[in-house]
Amino acid sequence: MVKTFMPSFKCGAELCDHQLRGLQWTVAHAYAGSPFYRRRFDQAGVRPQDVRSLEDIRRLPFTAADDLREDYPFPLLSVPEDRVVRIHASSGTTGKKKVLAYTQKDVDDWAQFFARCYEMAGLTNEDRVQIAVGYGLWTAGVGFQLGCERFGAMALPIGPGNLEMQCQFLEDLQSTVMCCTASMGLLVAEEVNRRGLRDKIRLRKMIFGSERSSDAMRRRIRELLGLEDMFDIPGMTELYGPGTGLDCRKHEGIHYWADYYILEVLEPNTLQPVAPGEMGEMVVTTLCKEASPLIRYRTRDLTRLIPQPCSCGNLLPLHDRILGRSDDMIIFRGVNIYPSQIDQVLSRIPAANCEFQVILERREDGKDHMTIRLECCQGLEAGCRSELARNVAEQIRGSIMVRPEVEIVDYCSLPRSERKSKRIFDNRPL
Repeated sequence: MVKTFMPSFKCGAELCDHQLRGLQWTVAHAYAGSPFYRRRFDQAGVRPQDVRSLEDIRRLPFTAADDLREDYPFPLLSVPEDRVVRIHASSGTTGKKKVLAYTQKDVDDWAQFFARCYEMAGLTNEDRVQIAVGYGLWTAGVGFQLGCERFGAMALPIGPGNLEMQCQFLEDLQSTVMCCTASMGLLVAEEVNRRGLRDKIRLRKMIFGSERSSDAMRRRIRELLGLEDMFDIPGMTELYGPGTGLDCRKHEGIHYWADYYILEVLEPNTLQPVAPGEMGEMVVTTLCKEASPLIRYRTRDLTRLIPQPCSCGNLLPLHDRILGRSDDMIIFRGVNIYPSQIDQVLSRIPAANCEFQVILERREDGKDHMTIRLECCQGLEAGCRSELARNVAEQIRGSIMVRPEVEIVDYCSLPRSERKSKRIFDNRPL
C-alpha cells in the first residue's frame, strides 16, 4: 500500500469540524500558557469558552509582526521552556529578528505536512531532491530537508549559490528535483544552458519557495531546462516555515493545509473579509501548534481565495499564488501599484525577458518619474528594441494607468541572485 500524507476527510463538513476543534484547543492552550495572549484576550473581553463556532474567530484579537519583536526573545511562547526543542528566526533585515519556538510535536507536524507537498508534486522515493535554499536560523533549508526525509526521497542539502557545485551535483548525482527560489532557478537554468549540460542531467521538476515567480520567468526556466513541471510552495517562519501548501499538477491554485491552519483573506485597512475571488491580506490561525501558536496573525501577504474546488479532486481548499505584500505597495503619482502588477503585464509580452527593474526618482522638474529597465529576450534584433519599449509602455499605461519610461537592455545584463531578486528601487526623497 502506498503511504499517503494527505488527510482522510471525506467531505467539507468533516474538515470544518476538525477546524473548530483545533480552534477551540488553540485558544484554550494560548490563554492558559501565554501571558501575551491572556492579556490580549482579556482586553478584547473574550474567553476560550466563547468560541463555539468557526464564525467566532472574528471575535478574537489580531496578532502582528511587531508583537513578536516586542515580546522578544520568545514571543507567543505557550509551553514551558523545557519543552522547546528548536528555535528558528525570520530573515528580516531591520530590528530584532522574529524568533519562533518549536516543540517536538511542532517539528513532527511540520515534517508531516511538508512531506505532503512532495507527494502532491508527484515525487516518489526514487527522486533525488537538490535543496538549494538557505540553511541556518531561518526555516528554508531545514524545512525542505525535513519534509524530504519524512517523505522518503533522497535529500541533497547543498544550500544556495555555488553554481559550480549545483551543476556538478546535477550531472554527477543526477538530481531529479531542485528546490530553490525562482531567481536561483533562473540562474541555474542559464548556467546549465551556458555549459551545454541539458542533455547530461535528469532534472525534471523545480519547487519554488520564498518569492513570487512570474509566468515569464517560469516559461524561461522551463524552456532552458526542458522541465516536466514547476510548483510554488508558500510558507513563513511564523507558520512553521515553508511547506504550508502547494499548487498541484493542475496548477489551478495553491492547496493550503486547512487541517493545520485557518486562512482568512481580509481587506488590509478595514480587516473585514473580502468577497471570494477578491485580493486581500492573508491572516492565519494555527490549529495544533504548541510552542508558538498563531491567532489571527497578519502575514501582510496578499492573495485571494479560490472558491471553486480543484479539478484534481483533492478536498483541501485553494488560494492563489502570493500576489505581493500589503507593505510592498508603491504610490506613483497618486496610483497604488504592487510589483506583481508590473510582473503580470510583462509576462504577456513575448519579446520581454523575465528580468526587470523599476526605478523611481524625483527629478529637477519636481515630478516623480518611473523607469522600467527590462531585458530583451535572447536573440532579439537591435532594431526591434524601440518597438518593444513602446509596446511595454503602452501595456503598462493601459493596465496600471501610469506612463513609464522604458529602457531595453541586453539579455543577461541585469544582476542575478540565488535569493530574492530586488526589483523596485525607490530613490525618491522621503
